[in-house]
This record gives sequence, C-alpha cells and structure tokens, in this order.
Amino acid sequence: MPCNRPPFKSSAPAKIILLGEHAVVYGMPAIAAPIQSLRAYACAQPSDTPLSIRSLEFEKSVAIGSPASDDSLRPLQQLLQIASSYFGMRKPTGDLVIRSDIPVAGGLGSGAAVSAAAIRALAALFGRSVSNEDLNQLVFEMERIHHGTPSGIDNTVVVYERPVYFQRGKDLELLTVKRPCHIVIADTGRATMTREAVSRVRQRYEQRQSATEEVFVSIGQVASNARGALESGKLGQLGALMSENHRLLRQLGISSPELDELVDASIAAGAMGAKLSGGGMGGNMIALVDGSTVPAVRRALRQAGAARVVDFVLSLGPVYS
Repeated sequence: MPCNRPPFKSSAPAKIILLGEHAVVYGMPAIAAPIQSLRAYACAQPSDTPLSIRSLEFEKSVAIGSPASDDSLRPLQQLLQIASSYFGMRKPTGDLVIRSDIPVAGGLGSGAAVSAAAIRALAALFGRSVSNEDLNQLVFEMERIHHGTPSGIDNTVVVYERPVYFQRGKDLELLTVKRPCHIVIADTGRATMTREAVSRVRQRYEQRQSATEEVFVSIGQVASNARGALESGKLGQLGALMSENHRLLRQLGISSPELDELVDASIAAGAMGAKLSGGGMGGNMIALVDGSTVPAVRRALRQAGAARVVDFVLSLGPVYS
C-alpha cells in the first residue's frame, strides 16, 4: 500500500467464530480463531496537518475534528478521536491510510481488524506504546460503535491473534490446537450488518425468553464440547459439533437459504461439518475438511453459488506485525 517514508505500518487478521456466536452475547462460551491470510493494514506517517484517515477501499478520507461528509466516515473519525485521547495527543497531526483484504459485513471481523491495525500504527506514529490489554479495550469501544452490543470476541481474537475460548466476564483462555484444521470459507455474496442480526436475536429473546435461553444453553454446551475436541485433535467430533451449532443457529432465525445451501453442499462434498459463521442472515459459512477434500469442497461451494471461496489452515501460532 502507498506509504511515504518514514512509514509506521501495522496489520491485524480477520477472524472466524468456530462455534458459539450469538449465544456468547448472553454469557455462553464461544470459540474463535484468527485468519492470518486475510488481514487489514494501516500505514501512518508524519505531517503538519491535523490527523486524518483515508480508506483505500472506499476512496474516502476525513480529518479529526472536521465535519464528516457522510455517515460512513463517522466511525473512522471516532477511531482517530479514541486513539488520540488514549495516547494523550491534544492536537494530533499525521496521515493514516488503511486498507483491508477482509470482506466488509461478512462476519469476519473487518471492523475490529481495521481498528487494531490503525491504533497500532498510530501508537508508532505518536512514539507511544499500547499493551494488548489496552488495545483490546480500545478496539472493543470501536466495536460498540459498529455493532451496539458486541460480545467482545472479535476484538479479543484480532488483538491476540490466537484461537480463544471466550466467555464474557471470565478470563481470556488461549487454546492449543492439537491438529491443524483445514477450514474452507464461502461467502454468500449477501452483506449483512452484525448489528441487525444481534437485534433480531434480542427481539426473539424478549418475545420468547425461556425457549431462546434453552437454545443459548445448547449452543454453549456445543462450544464447550468442541473445545475438548479441538484440543485433543478429534476433528470428526469437532465437525459434527459445528453442524449441530448450525442447526441451533437456524432455530434462532439467523441463517438464510443461501447459507443453508452452502452448508449442505459442503457436507455433500465431504466436509466433516459446516455452519454459518458470524452474524448470519448472509455473510460467510465455514466448513471443516480433510486436507485431501479441500479441492472438492471448494468446487462444490462455487457450484452452489458462493461469491468467494477461500481456505486456510488453523494451527497454533500468533503473528504480530
């Protein structure tokens, strides 16, 4: 990405929720992991003008304290304000450029990744340091702006860049992946906002609290069991639990015909398990596959109408850049 010298560069990964989305907002555990091959990037450089941020994807820019020309720029402006306040910069100057390989509104943590990369780059620009703990909280503040009532799982995975077992109000637990997991991700091509999906589940909870709580508890139990499968390398069991998680998410009403079709296509092509990942109602699904079946599953997903198919190997090992 263009960045004149001296550059202060940073990046942060996308994330997938392996199990437990939506129920995690209501106190149940969830498992999530970084996607190291999909990242957001930030490049900061000194200037004599008020601190500004420019998005290469949307070809838009805004400066701190300046009127935003449209609503899409306000979160970027708030990002500058939150970071500058944390670092104690009263009249910050500089130029920040961001870009991302992560699809927006696809449940892959695009907003959290951009925020994490941007704040790390600004820390370098300002000659400051930021701990992972503080960065996690700052990115969570941005997640609240984007999503309203986030669980906190996106920012946690993106900042620590490790598979995590996450439960609201409890200490973060980093997971050990016993055996590498081949994951295929398919995009329905239908962008959805996490805020909308979270709102739909909340309405369901308010209208049918007891029945919805039962689904949340079942999802939490699936996530708990999946932790043991992941850490012991029982991939067949993990795949079955992923499929069960998808069935439960359908009960919450946040799947879609496109997601269900892709899930079914991946299973028919040999996947060990599959489910929607993230907010749902569109966005992405994930399938757990054996390394030898990756080509067949990718092919089946494209034939089933996936707008984009990528795959990666989930294994232990953070990447900091």
